[in-house]
Amino acid sequence: MIPLRRALLSVSDKTGLVPLAEALARHGVEILSTGGTAKGIAEAGIAVTEVADYTGFPEMMDGRIKTLHPKIHGGLLAVRDDPGHAGAMTEHEIGAIDLVVINLYPFEATVASGAEAATVIENIDIGGPAMIRSAAKNHRYVTVITDPDDYAKLIAALDANGGATPFDLRQAMAAKAYARTAAYDAAISGWFARALGHDFPDRLILAADKTDELRYGENPHQQAAFYHEPADPRPGIASARQLHGKALSYNNLNDTDAAYELVSELGGEAPAVAIIKHANPCGVARAEELEAAYRAALRCDPVSAFGGIVALNRPVDAPTAEAISEIFTEVIIAPDFDDGALEVLTAKKNLRVLAANALADPAAAGRAVKSVAGGYLVQGRDNGVIGAADLKVVSKRAPSEAERADLLFAFKVAKHVKSNTIVYARDGATVGIGAGQMSRVDAARIAARKSADAAEAAGEAAPLAQGSVVASDAFFPFADGLLVAAEAGATAVIQPGGSIRDDEVIAAADEAGLAMVFTGMRHFRH
Repeated sequence: MIPLRRALLSVSDKTGLVPLAEALARHGVEILSTGGTAKGIAEAGIAVTEVADYTGFPEMMDGRIKTLHPKIHGGLLAVRDDPGHAGAMTEHEIGAIDLVVINLYPFEATVASGAEAATVIENIDIGGPAMIRSAAKNHRYVTVITDPDDYAKLIAALDANGGATPFDLRQAMAAKAYARTAAYDAAISGWFARALGHDFPDRLILAADKTDELRYGENPHQQAAFYHEPADPRPGIASARQLHGKALSYNNLNDTDAAYELVSELGGEAPAVAIIKHANPCGVARAEELEAAYRAALRCDPVSAFGGIVALNRPVDAPTAEAISEIFTEVIIAPDFDDGALEVLTAKKNLRVLAANALADPAAAGRAVKSVAGGYLVQGRDNGVIGAADLKVVSKRAPSEAERADLLFAFKVAKHVKSNTIVYARDGATVGIGAGQMSRVDAARIAARKSADAAEAAGEAAPLAQGSVVASDAFFPFADGLLVAAEAGATAVIQPGGSIRDDEVIAAADEAGLAMVFTGMRHFRH
């Protein structure tokens, strides 16, 4: 136990400051402080000493120099039971500082606000991190608090221990302090890298805040947690508000992210719905009404949709909510929900309902990180977007306007399906999806079979792929996959092109009477 006799408080975020200062005063702790923090404490009628008065050295250079002084760092770093340290403290009139409460200049918030470089640089805290690190290093004697959420924990410890703090609290707070300064420096490093155009700096620094500890990971024997990267403003699973339902699992979070990224890819021009299972879409559709889009997406693979994730690009209304509620669904995510929809959905006890406020920009830059043994693979997120002007007709027959629309739709969906990928689509809806196969021809066969299964479930005689278009996420290395699609009833094909056998594949398309366009862009997704 270390009794607190002197504390230094210097905070940018004043949340909970006065109750903390009152608790310290109640335990007879002398309070040192700076600037606005000292003013707030004094205005509450609590005794406080300005750091400048304590050190005998004035604050200067617009506040850049105020706590970088031997009387401060000596008071924090001194090993109290070391005779040499104790002698130096006596000789130089350095008093021990037993508690430091600091939260840093709001660098991250300043960057997020779009401030100019000079303002950003002025919000790089120097004295704060120095004091935090000094106190954390000497946590055997000194308590350091960097988060207002921990004030209650500190006050409870003081009340329980007669104004002293136990070692386990000091150790835990020291660990948290170093994590905070590491994240702070990571944010600064990241800002400089972006300013210099360094997408892949020599040293990769990742900083994120834990949002939740999860029950387990992909499987019950794996531990897991969810972290949010404050520097990434992308709308989606990390920023969504949970309006109803039990806690999200690891697999829920992973699949919901995949679902919302896909529905965001489709934009907001027309109501759209994506149904996801195990990170792959089992049905995607656009329509004039949201409920119609959901029913068209469900029609593609109603068996796989059971227990899936539903993402929508519009605020959900009551009729759509009623339709979704007809089968078991794990998670629904949309920009928002009207009152009627929430009344319907909240009747389902375990259904998770998430409001993401806005769609994500499919063309926005970003970073994708994948862990491998001993390191990380880092790449830019797949923000490639293909429009009508990018399509190159390579077949004798050009696609019709209706086929072009479906081709672009199918290719957008294929971008979000695990490779190798084949997607059949018709009238703005998927009618067969083949995902994650080692052979592209097998992906084409599976998608065709699913279209037949879907037709049977809908009571239709002909497979849904009849009269559809087909999208491939990468080029056809041989004509065989293309011919499977033709046999399934596809009339037009979209693919990146670029195979050494493109001429062979084009000839096969012409012989089968297919229209085919190349995009020049591949969308592998592993």
